[in-house]
Amino acid sequence: MLIRNTLAAIATTAALLTMTGCAVTRNQSTVGEYIDDTAITTSVKARFVENKSVDASSISVETLNGTVLLSGFAKNVTEKATAESIARGVKGVKSVKNEITVRG
Repeated sequence: MLIRNTLAAIATTAALLTMTGCAVTRNQSTVGEYIDDTAITTSVKARFVENKSVDASSISVETLNGTVLLSGFAKNVTEKATAESIARGVKGVKSVKNEITVRG
């Protein structure tokens, strides 16, 4: 009986380790991708601060797998377009989703 319980515990442990493991599953970022996304976000925000025509404190930047999401508020259409242009110019950016709202 003890041997059967021990074998069952070993088989269960092996199955759990095999199924979960350390592999990255679908829709998850690797550590390297996460670091790249963080670097992209930081770079976009830094360029916003450098550019006086964009209010960096009013625009939020998020990055996932090289896709940059811009959200927040712009004073006019020119500021919105400038923010998107700046984001597109950052190394590693694959695409930009511009969801910035222009205040009336």
